[in-house]
This record gives sequence, C-alpha cells and structure tokens, in this order.
Amino acid sequence: MINILFLGDIVGEPGRLAATRTAHLYLTRGDADFVVANGENAAAGRGITPRLAIELMRSGIAVLTSGNHIWDQREIIPYLATEPRLLRPFNYPAGTPGAGSIILETAKGPIGVLNLQGRTFMNPPVENPFLAAKQEIERLRKETPVILVDIHAETTSEKIAMGYYLDGLVSFVVGTHTHVQTADERILPQGTAFLCDGGMCGSENSVLGCDPQAVVQKFLTSMPGKFSIAAGPTMATGALVSIDEESGRATKIVRVLERYRE
Repeated sequence: MINILFLGDIVGEPGRLAATRTAHLYLTRGDADFVVANGENAAAGRGITPRLAIELMRSGIAVLTSGNHIWDQREIIPYLATEPRLLRPFNYPAGTPGAGSIILETAKGPIGVLNLQGRTFMNPPVENPFLAAKQEIERLRKETPVILVDIHAETTSEKIAMGYYLDGLVSFVVGTHTHVQTADERILPQGTAFLCDGGMCGSENSVLGCDPQAVVQKFLTSMPGKFSIAAGPTMATGALVSIDEESGRATKIVRVLERYRE
C-alpha cells in the first residue's frame, strides 16, 4: 500500500509555511509516502518563482502542480524547462514550455502525476482536457498503475465529469482552483479516489487566502484593487489517499485539514 498526500493551492507565504509544515509532518509521522501540492499561487498569491519551487520541494513535496497562474511570474518560464517536478497543465498547446506529467521512482514503485486545466469559465483557452488526458494516461499506464490527476478547473461539473471519465484508469482525481475544500470525497465504482476540490494552504481568516476587507471592497464598489495576502492563523487542506501499488486502485480517501495557530 502506498499513501499519497495531496495539498490544495498554496497561497503566498502563509500557504508555503502551512504546506511545508504539513508535508514534513505527514512524511516524518509515516502517514504519507509521497506528497503532491498545487503551487501556482505560491508567490504572493500569483504564480510561482524558481526559488519558491525549490523551497517547497526541499520540504518534501515531490511534485508541484499548477494551473492558469503558472505564467504570472516571468522567471518561471525558462525554469520549467529545467525542473520536471514542476508541472504546467498538460493540455496547453504543443511547444508550450514545461511538461504536464511526470513519473517518479519511489521506494514503493513508480508514481505518475498528470496536471490538467479545465475549459469552462477558464482563461486562457486550452485544448480539451478530456481528450488530452486519455492519450497521456495510456502512455503513463505502460510504466505504472499508480497515477494522480490534478484537474485545475472552475466548475464542479467539469471536475466530477473528469473523475468519472478516468474512473478505473487512474488512482486519484482531485480538483483545484477554487481554494475551497469540498466534502465529497469518495471512491468511484471502478476504484478511483475522487475529491472535487482539495482547497488551499493559506491564511484561514481570508477570502481564498487574501485580505477579506480588500475583497469585500471590490464587491461593494466593482472597482479594481490589489489583494494582499491575509495574515493570521493558517491551514492546509487536501486529501490522503491509500492506493494498492499493484493494481493502482484506491482503497481509502480521507480529507485533510491541518490548522496552525502560532
């Protein structure tokens, strides 16, 4: 049995601290064998830099997934070509810098990770993630049955549909992007674990990791404004999934919520 911890969108410095602390806790305690986190908002809430990616991976996070904000920090573009453990969505057009999937060897066998981006209410427009996923998963399954898929999408319907579409083909489908952890964890009929959204790592007293007052003002005035990262207590949310490494079928999924008050 292999246990994979997935952590939702990392938002700014509070999110980085919560994610690295949680990864270290679960690895040293023996609860997790492998950690994946979505890092696309790690740099003050927008994008990620090479320095921050290195910092997060040194904490024990084996793979960083991303989404539509992966390009927000200009210096990350050349870095994507040198660091295969930082993924951009697989269904960007051919020739886009970086890779959308990876297979890593572990003490319990190879693990595949695939990063997808949805299309409903999402920008920029990308290739159909359903068509892209099937072909790439066929390739990954030639090397391992243990595959995690991060579908970075706006709507619950698109993420749930992806779960059923990939049921029995991958071990775990988890959604990201909304920063709000859902309570629909389950194992689908063909053995794929599913969670519609893993939530976020960031300030708990916030609006999606940002200062609540700034966000409220935007809703009151409809005026553009800069959102600063919220301070205060932090949290890390996601899911812990147990997978049979021979079949790739999930046997258990538990939502994760770790709070840090200091």
